Amino acid sequence: MHTPVPYKIHNQQFWLTTGRTMFWEEEKALIVSDLHLGKTGHFRKSGIAVPASVYTEDLQRLVTQIQYFQPRELIIVGDMFHSHANKELELFLKWRSDLQDVNIRLIRGNHDILEDEWYVAAGIQLSLKTLSRRGFHFIHDMTDLLNRKEGFVENSSGAGSYFFSGHIHPGIRIQGAGKQSLCFPCFYFGKKYAVLPAFSRFTGVALIYPEAEEQVFAIVNQELIRLQ
Repeated sequence: MHTPVPYKIHNQQFWLTTGRTMFWEEEKALIVSDLHLGKTGHFRKSGIAVPASVYTEDLQRLVTQIQYFQPRELIIVGDMFHSHANKELELFLKWRSDLQDVNIRLIRGNHDILEDEWYVAAGIQLSLKTLSRRGFHFIHDMTDLLNRKEGFVENSSGAGSYFFSGHIHPGIRIQGAGKQSLCFPCFYFGKKYAVLPAFSRFTGVALIYPEAEEQVFAIVNQELIRLQ
């Protein structure tokens, strides 16, 4: 595993990884978004030949991150699962039984459509909209926050607040020689919120166009490259 890159927000220490995770040192929490577990099985049920190894490789990558950081908690910023239960989610339950010491908190995303009882049986604590801690707020889709009218927005929009989100699978275009360019998944950090890369490699990316004062870390060939 490559050496994580340090990044501070409001005097809290975070560590970014090429494994598409972020570790919050003070809380001993590993933060990920958009795992989309079971997506490959969903495609195979639809007759699309997606290798099962894609799913097992994602799970193994998550195990590697947990073994490295030894977190007390795994915070998943939405879309942990892709659709209805299938055989891949049965494999997840077996995987979960080997990691009972890690508390899992899931902020429900638009793809997390399993019955609440399933999450309880899997030892997953479910937050329907937002998880808040130490002035940091975890929400799957930032547009949900912008569209909300209730008191949560007013109470959490102060100078000491910061949001972590996912959903869009952010990517950045890097220009090469000869007018060539490639797109890479990335971490995006704005003044008020961050967008995490999709943990699953079986996803596309949505290109972002950061402003000068915003920070972007592209994941390129198992390296984190700070672009600005």
